[in-house]
Parts: sequence; structure tokens; C-alpha cells
Amino acid sequence: MGLGASGCGAGPGGGDVTLKVVAADYGDPGKPSSSQHYWDEAVERFEKENDGIRVDVTVLSWNDVEGEVADMVKAGEAPDIAQVGGYADYAAEGRLYSVSELLSIPTHANLVPALARAGEVGRTQYGLPFASSTRVLFYNKKLFADAGLDPEKPPQTWKQLQKAAQALDAAGVKHPYGLPLGREEAQGESMMWMLGGGAGITDQVGTYTLDAPENVATFTWLRDELVGKGLTGPGAPADLDRKDVFEAFGRGEVGMLNGHPTLVEPAQKAKIDYGTAPLPGRSEPAGSTMGVADWIMGFKENGHRKEIGAFLDFLFQDEQHYEFMDRYGLIPVTMSASDKMLADSRNKELRPFLRALGEAEFYPLNKVSWPDVSQEIRKRVGGAVAEGGDPAAVLDGLQRGAEEREAAAREASE
Repeated sequence: MGLGASGCGAGPGGGDVTLKVVAADYGDPGKPSSSQHYWDEAVERFEKENDGIRVDVTVLSWNDVEGEVADMVKAGEAPDIAQVGGYADYAAEGRLYSVSELLSIPTHANLVPALARAGEVGRTQYGLPFASSTRVLFYNKKLFADAGLDPEKPPQTWKQLQKAAQALDAAGVKHPYGLPLGREEAQGESMMWMLGGGAGITDQVGTYTLDAPENVATFTWLRDELVGKGLTGPGAPADLDRKDVFEAFGRGEVGMLNGHPTLVEPAQKAKIDYGTAPLPGRSEPAGSTMGVADWIMGFKENGHRKEIGAFLDFLFQDEQHYEFMDRYGLIPVTMSASDKMLADSRNKELRPFLRALGEAEFYPLNKVSWPDVSQEIRKRVGGAVAEGGDPAAVLDGLQRGAEEREAAAREASE
């Protein structure tokens, strides 16, 4: 069915329908910051404009929402709409409407292209980006100045980063560069360094490339030139989680780290004089950064395609979409809302993340094998930079495991 016929521009019809929506909470459940307040307000506006459609939204913590949706699907009680962290397994099982079956043409065309592509499985988009973020280098300007470094000239290359880390180390900074390769998000830190080294987790056609020569060289450099020289602080990077290094940055104990937009507010509250810059690369600034998106999708089970499309079209209009992104310090996924945020002086701290979005690379969320591969990276990649670690062996093991899981996923889908 073509876009013109499949979009919801003509409006839903056919009697009263109640949409069941399950969404993740970006605030604190049960408190004024809970996302439930946003959804309640949005639903009230939508129902006033759309007779015959009722919307019932359940907001759950990130600790619970993925499992709750999975249990509902397994029990044959899938929600009409789910807003969670991934979509590939449901798409592979044929449970989802494609985005072109749901959105009107103007709304679909307004999605940031890089994010729309990240929601594709087999060149068909099933995952609809809901919120996004990118990564940049954060650095403590005061610590730079105290170490004799120009606080307006952050490093652009790995060599410059190493020299800055050496100066910070000599000045007594606890973590000259914070390298969190612990289990919380080692796959993210790894991907950023891989991109800076000229490769990545997958290639342009989606094949796993964890053991690429460029990646081996990247982790060898990290082991020898950063970790081995004592420039990442006390303890092994494999034991350092992102949460820990973010908190240490807020205490003024970290000179540099890779961070995302949620680091902005706590850094400001802690009165850290920080700067941001593109991720450094091997010999020049990295050509791309890592992007992350949360996803929203429509399930076929209850047959409410038109009603689902109507509600999603409503959510991605600027009034609703920008309000949510502005409330929680997230990056919009539509071009019009992105332009609005770039022009909004209240969100000037988010501009570097917005500008990076167009060239961002995303996790291979279109792969059913990715959750298992990601878990293995979290468990094992820190060993590549340990004293005596063997980057080639670690990455080769991860690559073989990824290929096995990918083959198993393909076999299961046939």
C-alpha cells in the first residue's frame, strides 16, 4: 500500500477504540518529574481532537518496561503502542506495522534521516525514533587551566588527548581521562573509540566488524598509550561504570570523558566549568559520533492501524514532541523540532549534540543478535586494555561470538 493511502491523514474511523500504550519513564516514577504527567496531558489534548479514540497509557520505569512489554507480547496481549529501547525482535517476528503504514507523509518526511534509517530492518522502517542523544567530549576547563592547558582548545586527535591527559595527571587530577569500560555501557565507550579509529561495530552493510584491524589498533593504542601510562586514573577501566565516571566529573575529579546530554544538568548544578567538543580521532576529529535512540512502535495484534497512526502523528507534531524533549533535556527526532531547539536560547547547551546528530552512527539495533552481542562486549572488552591484555584475541573472540549469534538469529527467522 502506498504512502498516500496508508498514512492516517484522512483520519481514523469505525467506532470507539481504546489504544493501550506502554511507555518508559524519563523522570522519577510517582514524582512530579514522572513522564506520566506528560502523557496524561498529551492524551487529554488528543482525545479532544479525535472523537472515538481513547488512549490508556501505562508508564513504567526503565527497569521494568522492556520485560513488561515482552511478557504482554508472549501472552498474546500486546499493547497497541510500546515505547521502549528496541524493536528488532518484534519486527523480525512480523508483529509490527511499518512506519509507512502508520504515519502521514509530512510526519514521516519530517524525521531526521539518520534516525529513520536506524529504525530499518531490511530497508523497511519499523522502529520509530522517540527520543535521541549523541555523544561529545566533555572537559573540565578549570582543570585544564590549572594544568597549564588552554581551556578553549580541547584535543582534536588522540595524540593531543594523550598530551592533555599527561598534563592533567602531572597536575594531580584523579582521572585525566575517564574510560568507563565496565558492564554498564562498555559497548558505548567502545563504539566511540572504534569510530575515532576509522571503523566501528559493523560496516556500512551491517556486518559485524569487531575484529577489524582498525579496531585492534584502537584498543592497542588505548592499552599502551592511555591506560598503560596511568592516564585513566586508579583502578581498571573494566571496573569503571559510566555512572561512576559521570559522578566523578561532577566532583571535579575527571579532566575529560565522553558524555551525552544528561551530563549537562548535573555538571551545571555542581558548578563545573565545562566545555564540549567533537570526539577526537586518530589523526583528526572523528568523522562521526555515536547516536542513541529510544523507540516507539505499533503492534498489529489488535488491528488498530489507523488509530495508532493518528495518535503517533499527533505525538510527533512540534507542540507535543518539543515539549517532551525540552522537559527532559533530550534531542528531538524531527527536523522541525530540531530547528526549534537550535533557535531556543534556553537549550543552547544542547546545540553541540544536535549538530552531531546528522552524522551519528547507531548501535545495530536492527539485528536480533545485538542484545546478546552487546552483553558480551560489556563483559569482555575491558580486558583488551588491561595490563597484559591482548586486544586482537579479545576482539576476535567477540567477533566469533557475534557471527554465531547472527547465524542463529537468521536460522530462527527462516
